[in-house]
Amino acid sequence: MANPLLLFSDYTFQTVALGSLLMGVLSGILGSFAVLRKQSLLGDGVSHAALPGVVFAFMLTGTKNTEILLLGALGTGLIATALMMNIVKHSRVKFDAALAVVMSVFFGLGLVLFTYVQKSPNANQAGLKRFIYGQAAAMLERDVYFMQICAVVLLFIVILFFKEFKLLTFDSDFAKSIGMPIGWMNAGLSLLIVLAIIIGLQTVGAILMSAMLIAPAAAARQWSSKLWQMITLAAVFGGLSGVLGTWVSSSFAQMPTGPAIVVCVSVITIISLLFAPKRGLLSRLTRQHNQKRKLEAERG
Repeated sequence: MANPLLLFSDYTFQTVALGSLLMGVLSGILGSFAVLRKQSLLGDGVSHAALPGVVFAFMLTGTKNTEILLLGALGTGLIATALMMNIVKHSRVKFDAALAVVMSVFFGLGLVLFTYVQKSPNANQAGLKRFIYGQAAAMLERDVYFMQICAVVLLFIVILFFKEFKLLTFDSDFAKSIGMPIGWMNAGLSLLIVLAIIIGLQTVGAILMSAMLIAPAAAARQWSSKLWQMITLAAVFGGLSGVLGTWVSSSFAQMPTGPAIVVCVSVITIISLLFAPKRGLLSRLTRQHNQKRKLEAERG
């Protein structure tokens, strides 16, 4: 076990922790909109659909440049999102069923392409697996710079259109009645969510990324009644989980960073579900017990 205090002065740890922090903050902020719009599973579908894009980009370019691979992931992620939305819009298929179909097809295609590339004589394919399971420890300084730029752009857009996104989330009918371009706003918000998912792939991987999109927002929802409070808390929970998970994985040998981050955010979510003062399970049980005793006292 590594000395926990010495880790904070280690440059590699600082790089990975900063990248995980950015991923957690972005996931918390944009995951809040996904949870409130009842599109929590969108992260699962997009993260799985990103795999064939990563492999396609590698096959076309022959390089493992992170920006190029993530651009390929973004392409297939957007295609999958558009397919899901159009299936729901133009058929009687529900969102969860459309997501399951699209996710299975894209992830299956990704695994086929990934297996093909692995068996090819090209030795440069080593390392693509990090987009399936995540490999935050392999994050480089240039990857963190790229994440910083993306984070600044996404946060600026969210702040700029916060009122519109809020109205779209809670009362889309009213937004439509006052002339808001609902179609474009929906597409724009979905694009931001997809971008947040794609950015986090290298850290926690396609399989676990959906947890990072949902868990911080679900935890924050238990402690807040206003959107800005929920978004702020979700960003804090996501960022804290990223740093804490990196610290735990760095302190113990052979412990992967991505799963450690997901475990940390899961613990925060469980604590929130149990102990939040208004919406927590224990608080509800206490109120029910007090109401029952009050009714019994009035009857007696």
